[in-house]
Amino acid sequence: MPAGTRFDWHTHEDHQLAWAASGVLTVLTLDATWVLPPTRALWIPAGLRHETGSDGRATMRALYIRPEFWPTGWPRTQGPTPVAASPLLAELIGYLGSPLDPEHRAHAETLLADLLSPMPMTTIQVMLPVSGPARMLAEALRADPSDRRTLEQWGHRVAASERTLARAFAAETGVPFGRWRTRLRLQAALPMLARGEPVGRVAGRVGYDTPSAFVAAFRRETGQTPAAYFRARRAQPRDLRQPQPGVPGRERQGIARQLGRPAHRACPVPHLPLGPQ
Repeated sequence: MPAGTRFDWHTHEDHQLAWAASGVLTVLTLDATWVLPPTRALWIPAGLRHETGSDGRATMRALYIRPEFWPTGWPRTQGPTPVAASPLLAELIGYLGSPLDPEHRAHAETLLADLLSPMPMTTIQVMLPVSGPARMLAEALRADPSDRRTLEQWGHRVAASERTLARAFAAETGVPFGRWRTRLRLQAALPMLARGEPVGRVAGRVGYDTPSAFVAAFRRETGQTPAAYFRARRAQPRDLRQPQPGVPGRERQGIARQLGRPAHRACPVPHLPLGPQ
């Protein structure tokens, strides 16, 4: 995916498992934004409206799974669920996207079901106002989150009073304008941080005078510093030789021999051994 690629708002008839083999993938839903480095994949339930894209260059891989199935033991939720993209899961996504005979596919699907491990992941929710002037302001700040104009100054641009704009943001986004702008700035910063850009550079690009002010705002919203937030998500095991539940040793070896096979857009996964929804 070239930098700036966007797959506009859409839905799938099947569940989707979306993952960035390289770069950083961003998935927007109506309620949250998920920023996914290669250590995280996202389970997107069938029918959920979402937008997918990447601000930088990225390689996206996906599996599509029939909607009548749901991972065994998971809560019956319609929301997206981040999962740990261990090296083995990453290879399975590509492996299941290639032509396989029924026996090899069945073993790989069993392993896939075992590897879908939900992971806690803080998101930064930014709801957009719907009324005209407030929505114009919000879209302008989305395009340039570093803009530091006050609400009064924005009122002159969008032809609305400061009081009208303040009421619209509180009523339509659930938070005052100041906190809404903080969340928007932090949301814009997540892809840059995930790419490993220095905190000082990111802070300036999203409108903060100092890195310490940015880190303080990040901690207030997520409970963690940027370093702790991404360090926890990068600490993934790298050994593909560890035993995995559900697949005999010689089948793991068969999968390992095919690591390195290029991954393409996957077809819907038939007969995935998951519990009925």
